[in-house]
Amino acid sequence: MKDEKVVEVKDYETVITDGMKIDYDVPIQMEDGIVLRADVFRPIEAGEYPVVLNYGPYGKGLSFQEGFPRQWKAMTESHPDVEAGSTNKYQNWEAVDPEKWVPYGYVCVRVDSRGIGSSPGYFSPFSPRETKDYYNCIEWAGVQEWSNGKVGLNGISYYATNQWQVAAMQPPHLAAIIPWEGCADWYRDATHHGGIVSTFWSTWYKPQVLIVQHGVGENGPINPNTGKPVGGPVTLSESELAENCTDFKEDILSHPLANDDYYKERSVDWSKVTVPLLSAANWGGVGLHSRGNFTGFQLAASKQKWLEVHGLEHWTHFYTDYGVNIQRRFFDYHLKGEDNGLDQDSPVKLQVRHVDETFTERSEQEWPLARTDWKKMYLDASNMGFSSGVVDTKDQVTYDTTGEGVTFMSQPFENKTELTGPMASKIFMSATNEDADLFLTVRLFGPDGSEVLFKGAMDPRTPIAQGWLRASHRKLDVERSVEYQPYHTHDEEQPLTPNEVYELDIEIWPTSIVIPEGYTLGLTIGGKDYENTDKGTKFHSKEMKGSGAYWHDDPRDRPAEKFDGEVTLYTGGEKDSYLLLPVIPEK
Repeated sequence: MKDEKVVEVKDYETVITDGMKIDYDVPIQMEDGIVLRADVFRPIEAGEYPVVLNYGPYGKGLSFQEGFPRQWKAMTESHPDVEAGSTNKYQNWEAVDPEKWVPYGYVCVRVDSRGIGSSPGYFSPFSPRETKDYYNCIEWAGVQEWSNGKVGLNGISYYATNQWQVAAMQPPHLAAIIPWEGCADWYRDATHHGGIVSTFWSTWYKPQVLIVQHGVGENGPINPNTGKPVGGPVTLSESELAENCTDFKEDILSHPLANDDYYKERSVDWSKVTVPLLSAANWGGVGLHSRGNFTGFQLAASKQKWLEVHGLEHWTHFYTDYGVNIQRRFFDYHLKGEDNGLDQDSPVKLQVRHVDETFTERSEQEWPLARTDWKKMYLDASNMGFSSGVVDTKDQVTYDTTGEGVTFMSQPFENKTELTGPMASKIFMSATNEDADLFLTVRLFGPDGSEVLFKGAMDPRTPIAQGWLRASHRKLDVERSVEYQPYHTHDEEQPLTPNEVYELDIEIWPTSIVIPEGYTLGLTIGGKDYENTDKGTKFHSKEMKGSGAYWHDDPRDRPAEKFDGEVTLYTGGEKDSYLLLPVIPEK
């Protein structure tokens, strides 16, 4: 730090550099005695400024470039505006770049969550203790001498999900939130898709979080700006580290239903989310990073709320000028009180997706769109196609749950057609076993028969949309279900009687695509994750082959003796299986 001047000596270090006054490892004491640590980036000139705060597990001292070099390289090569105007020395994974906020009159606060980085304690993701810590940090920031008393929350994924949780606690100094691509329902969005365990979390936990656990110390990465270990000043043994964090994989596997205390403690009371919010979703975020943003926008009691939906990779638009300008404008209005016309904006901004992965920006008034023409495409097993009307002739098709499943194909579209919104499917089925997991994938094919794939939030080759349901979890909450979005209780298992026919309503996560004339729509139904390549892009130790990092392959959750077998799908007659599409008429 040879170009930096130390101006204060206390329990934490303050330096002036790069046009900012930076406080490293500022202590924030919790009511139980644990002291969390924060880095504070603020203007050099004394004053009272609005605060942009985030609290989470990725290590406040771990740079984006070091922790995630592949993603950084891909993003900055395609979007040079991300690097422009910043030294990029303080870029942090899924958090704001202070060099793009402090010059505009903001203080940026990054807090290492309990048990992570410089903050000691026991790490338990999304736990009530963690949410209370977040609340305490907001209230601490709201009364500091450099604060104007208004705190905004902003960040991606983990840093978005915990915003929903803490907002429901209504911290008095919380003035606005920007949950950017983050789940809102810990069971349905994150850990169990249609009741099926997502193994994302067990793949993510050790290499992405525990690498910066408090106590990793000298065995972990070094903060290039301070020369200190990202994982705190002490170095603990492997056994000591294990004692200081939960067994996250076991937590999820041991709670298979949504109605126990584990999920209730992590659920959001939407009637108490009243703070102004900007919810940003990603069309390619199926598996974790989209459903929650639509849910939060729809259910939050906030009187001032906006929804923005974009495409491309999970991290990209949070850092581009497009994203930063949206975020700053929102906070300028709510944290600074600037009259910038935000209150006159339409509540919904969509980047409508095209097959060449260009986007058309459009303002809307609600979600789902009120003018949606909900079209049922009825499955017809006699020709493995679709019919626009009810199919009279009964037929059926059977697939092996360990195989590739079956695909129903539409006729080529005669006109350009936009699909934007949630989808759903009604399936009549039977199984040879007491249970079956159904994986639904909505796919698009060009005139030459090749599949059209898109950049997903995590995976560079994804289909249009996906949905899942474990047949034993077919019970619906009739009060919360609507035809375009069935809502399952997940509060009990209802085993199947082998070879008996059951009716399943399956949620398919929201999407947007403008289908050109001559293109064909497909619906694949099978018993395992969709794949479109033999070798995929790595997410830590596993390959993403089309379904992102959201695999459903834990044998403890899906034992072969219970789930391997045959499933028969029924179409026609009284078995009116269908795919429901959100067709948007041209304005």
